[in-house]
Amino acid sequence: MTDFDLYRSPLVSRYASREMSELFGERNRILTWRRIWLALAKAQRRAGVAISEGQIAELERTLEAIDFENAARHEAKTRHDVMAHVHAWGDAAPSARGILHLGATSADVVDNADLILLRDAMQRIAGWLANAIDALATFADTHKHLPTLGYTHFQPAQVTTVGKRGSLWCYEFIRDLSEIESRIATLRFRGIKGATGTQASFLSLLGGNSARVAALEKEVAAEFAFDQVEPVTGQTYSRNVDARILATLGTIAAGAHKFANDIRLLSHLKEIEEPFEESQIGSSAMPYKRNPMLCERATGLARFVISLVPSALQTAAEQWFERTLDDSANKRLTVPESLLATEAVLRIVTHVSRGLVVYPKVIDAHLRAELPFMAAEEILVAAVSTGADRQDSHERIRRHAQAAAARVKQDGQGNDLIERLVADPAFAKVDVAKVLDPAAFVGLAPEQVTGFLREFVEPVRRRYTGRIPWSVRLEV
Repeated sequence: MTDFDLYRSPLVSRYASREMSELFGERNRILTWRRIWLALAKAQRRAGVAISEGQIAELERTLEAIDFENAARHEAKTRHDVMAHVHAWGDAAPSARGILHLGATSADVVDNADLILLRDAMQRIAGWLANAIDALATFADTHKHLPTLGYTHFQPAQVTTVGKRGSLWCYEFIRDLSEIESRIATLRFRGIKGATGTQASFLSLLGGNSARVAALEKEVAAEFAFDQVEPVTGQTYSRNVDARILATLGTIAAGAHKFANDIRLLSHLKEIEEPFEESQIGSSAMPYKRNPMLCERATGLARFVISLVPSALQTAAEQWFERTLDDSANKRLTVPESLLATEAVLRIVTHVSRGLVVYPKVIDAHLRAELPFMAAEEILVAAVSTGADRQDSHERIRRHAQAAAARVKQDGQGNDLIERLVADPAFAKVDVAKVLDPAAFVGLAPEQVTGFLREFVEPVRRRYTGRIPWSVRLEV
């Protein structure tokens, strides 16, 4: 049997980075368990528990020598994955077998390890958000003066600029970064609390001295760079923590989905395209196609992330009293896969944002086809300023605009509103060409982009110095 005979998650085989895949890989997960067991044993020895230097040394020597096949044999007998690895490590470090997992429950190891992995994964998400922000900010700055047709309801609205639209995409990710940074900063170590969170086993182990129990817990937490510990728990940390993190990932996915959809629509309009490699094939049947496949992939993965948010909430809601095990199977799927998929989405967003192709002439053509309608009020004001009657001018523009619209919609011809107005003696004194300058319709869009970059983007760039830019490898 080969790897190709079994189902493999596309998240790992096609979309996720090697770094994130390894972070949630079995080796790193069990190695993190072992580091917690070792930290606990060291703290217990310093607290006065009868654990020898030799036992600690043997654990340190065998820390990374994980025998997964032996652990699998133990799990087949015990039906308990944590105890299987206790026995497997005990086989490799026999002198320390008797002090492994001393006073602990599975959650003292598994839950704390999960929190460590969660923190590390969120830090990677934060890094990719910073890279996406940097890429979109550069795009916004480059094109902040380029007028483009703005849309509401995907119908022509007022003029904006390409860079201003880019700042809207960017701002979504800045809000997301603030949220994920808050999740990282407020993430607490579950702590060393025993079977139902009362720390009874550790209180007994440490001779009834509650101060020593508190010191033990603080020491183990500090070993993994946590300065905050959950004040109270049942057997597990609240699954509300997972739900909040997945909800944050869901908002990141929603922003990425919106960005990718906008690029897909702009690609249809031939105004902006995602990067397209020289040998890339857009369609197996239509050689001319340049499908926005990266943005399509991003929207598909983003929907997957969004779909996991309710599952995490349901898991949090289903925890009975101090704990129930129906969280385990769900958590093993939803937590890693939401982070793997979110990172995959952000890598696509970053890659696409750095390579967006803009077609100014197409943008200008679309804008000028609609600009005469948008300029109607400006032309009206200009006519009145030359002495024309406001109501008469309004009626003339209305009739000309309707006739021009009918020509566009019914006959499929160009918008001739301006020609009609120029030919009307009532507007002879109006400098129509001056009124139709696209730059006159963008309002404060360029200034808004400049202020946005200064106030919101530059602090991100400073915080993530050395982590921008990250290289993006999209394998397929």
